[in-house]
Amino acid sequence: MKTFPPERIVCLTEETVETIYLLGEEDRIVGVSGYAVRPARVRREKPRVSAFTSADIPKILALEPDLVLTFSDLQADIAAELIRAGVAVVAYNQRDIAGILAMIRHLGATIGQAAKADALASQYEARLAQVAANAEGQPRPVVYFEEWDDPMISGIKWVSELIEVAGGREAFPKQAESGGARDRIVSSDEVIAAAPEVIIASWCGKKVRPEKIAARPGWDTIPAVRDGHIVEIKSPLILQPGPAALTDGLDAILAALNHDQKV
Repeated sequence: MKTFPPERIVCLTEETVETIYLLGEEDRIVGVSGYAVRPARVRREKPRVSAFTSADIPKILALEPDLVLTFSDLQADIAAELIRAGVAVVAYNQRDIAGILAMIRHLGATIGQAAKADALASQYEARLAQVAANAEGQPRPVVYFEEWDDPMISGIKWVSELIEVAGGREAFPKQAESGGARDRIVSSDEVIAAAPEVIIASWCGKKVRPEKIAARPGWDTIPAVRDGHIVEIKSPLILQPGPAALTDGLDAILAALNHDQKV
């Protein structure tokens, strides 16, 4: 890192973009992922330099960043190329609620805003605790979260945890413990046997088709299908492990469970 706090930051995933904006330090951002949509003004304010698993390295280097923020093993090759070019890189790999909160606090400290980031994370912790308290003693419907349709991939841990916070019961808790998508593949028979009362789907990069889910062979016996309780949550709200998931993503789960509440 050339300077501290870094003055020129490139964010290759959306959750770090949103966090920096929430901390009021968006002027430091000089480049973002093409998937960054929160806040909405980011698309007109910041140049796009990457997708998710690919990036325009020459464009990033031309921005002369003090720091590049990446996420997960899927961006390891991008991170390695930037490191070899002499760029400071921080790679986050949060996969649960605790990791999201830790990322917010770590990123805040990294950009010289530790107190503000701690306050933001504490605000989220208080909301999560209140929502969980509100769900105590209420019926807990079984929820199947579908991250992808072919193959069928069940929800990652932070999604599973948010379902539990909101008052649902994760249909596949064992799979949710696995960070990799291939370890969360489920069969049609397994979903039928789980008998979810609510199906929430968020297919990254494409629109959910509830009628196609309902038409799967044998799924007419599933309570969620029988009762028409198939709900889409847009992927920017729930599939990025950052502030969006803890706020609008949680609200969307609450609405899907008919526990719509604002705290």
